[in-house]
Amino acid sequence: MKIDMENNFETLIATYIENKVGISEHFLSNTLANNLKLNLIALNTKSLLVEAGIGNAEKVSYDGAIRSDSIYWLDKKHNNAFENEFFAQIEEFILYLNRSCFAGITGYEFHYSLYESGDFYLKHLDQFKNNPSRKYSMISYLNADWQESDGGELLIHQLDNNQKIAPTQGKTVFFKSDELVHEVLVTQNTRMSITGWLKSD
Repeated sequence: MKIDMENNFETLIATYIENKVGISEHFLSNTLANNLKLNLIALNTKSLLVEAGIGNAEKVSYDGAIRSDSIYWLDKKHNNAFENEFFAQIEEFILYLNRSCFAGITGYEFHYSLYESGDFYLKHLDQFKNNPSRKYSMISYLNADWQESDGGELLIHQLDNNQKIAPTQGKTVFFKSDELVHEVLVTQNTRMSITGWLKSD
């Protein structure tokens, strides 16, 4: 199990070094992805997700013409077994990343993202102009049986290589928060993920 996890960590880092976009197809196990997805659905049923804003707490705005997803912040205080299992894996990855790449990551933050049919998020960078603490962006997808016709791809803009990434279950994407402009294309199906940032405060 530990070996499989570290193989996924190494895949994420190696593909990032090669292409500025790290991708591990099975970063999350099917079991964990399914449990996180069920938790997200339960939270949404209880109307606990909120409209996603643009900017940070110091300067936040809401504009459905730019992004139309809903979010719910993960927190160890929730004492949710599946969120805590996810956090444990992220902490293992941070240790591996700091040890192998001297990344200097000291913290993290993650939230669930829910895109209903017709939702999108236009081009943006993840690092705030008034706060450079976000160093790496990570997105882990929770969508089994995703079809090309469902849309909702992550489109990463690079000078010579725009990259479309399907949000298939278990896949995790990893890139520098201040470097790559990206967007979520219009989804035709319910699209679920955990999105977050590795930080250096």
